[in-house]
Amino acid sequence: MSTPNSRANPAFYAVIALLVFMSVGPVILMFMNSFKLDVDIISGTSGLIFLPTIQNYEKALCDVLWYEPDHIDFCSLKFGNAFINSLIIALISTALTLVIGCMAAYALVRFRFMGRDTVSLSTLMVRMVPPAVLLVPVFGLWNNEFCLDRDGIVGGAIRDAFGGRGDVCLAGTHSGIILIYVAMNLPFVIWILQSFIVQVPRSLEEAARVDGAGPFQVFFKVVLPLIKPGLAAAAIFTFRIAWNEYLLASALSDRDTRTVPILIVNNMSEFNVEWGVIMATGMLLAIPPIIFTLLASRQIITGMTAGAVKG
Repeated sequence: MSTPNSRANPAFYAVIALLVFMSVGPVILMFMNSFKLDVDIISGTSGLIFLPTIQNYEKALCDVLWYEPDHIDFCSLKFGNAFINSLIIALISTALTLVIGCMAAYALVRFRFMGRDTVSLSTLMVRMVPPAVLLVPVFGLWNNEFCLDRDGIVGGAIRDAFGGRGDVCLAGTHSGIILIYVAMNLPFVIWILQSFIVQVPRSLEEAARVDGAGPFQVFFKVVLPLIKPGLAAAAIFTFRIAWNEYLLASALSDRDTRTVPILIVNNMSEFNVEWGVIMATGMLLAIPPIIFTLLASRQIITGMTAGAVKG
């Protein structure tokens, strides 16, 4: 028997449709504009009816194409190099953050030591610091303090092998950007994983120790499989921040280590705005996070249904 409240209010569906349109609409608009020429985008008269072209994608990927497009005289947009830099920085920083974060979270939950609650609370408070506050101090440290002196043994060996000044600083390297991303995302990952580790029964760990498992075996073979949904959620969070971050990367990278967000912003100069190429690079920028989120989401679903039994 249906009740008077069983039928949803039409306003509910209207709000859902509006939210979907606000979320998907800009992506569809960017996707359509990526296949338009700048003349069609600026004029705005073509609308949904236009002659699609792949010239914008050819110009964005000109450094990795196996052929030379006729309409490109000089490949100035090195998207392939920036894309590889973004993948290296995002994947390595995500892996390091998860490894360090899950071990730190396990120690904060399972071990008892002085100041444990203070350390646990401080991890979240550190994450509240805006990245812009870290920009000037990190830039100074990465360019001056954390350097190998060109007159030292290591710096001299680098100078003799590769030439140049011989001094090597964290600024302008993948390691420098990865290190700051790990430090920036680690507090939040620790805070997320603590809530998952708390739910793991201690009896499972004790049973594994009785069977002869060591501390690392208990951690890797008992705890980690049970917190797989938390690891996947933390991985999505960390990867998306490392992939889309612009402020710190723009200050710590150089021409060889710049990421895709930096490339897109640099392409949006005041006198040479190629909107079609910007839309194409924006679509290419969105593909890896979507794929990574889908793969990680499968791990969340697998972990949540692993203990299900048939009724």
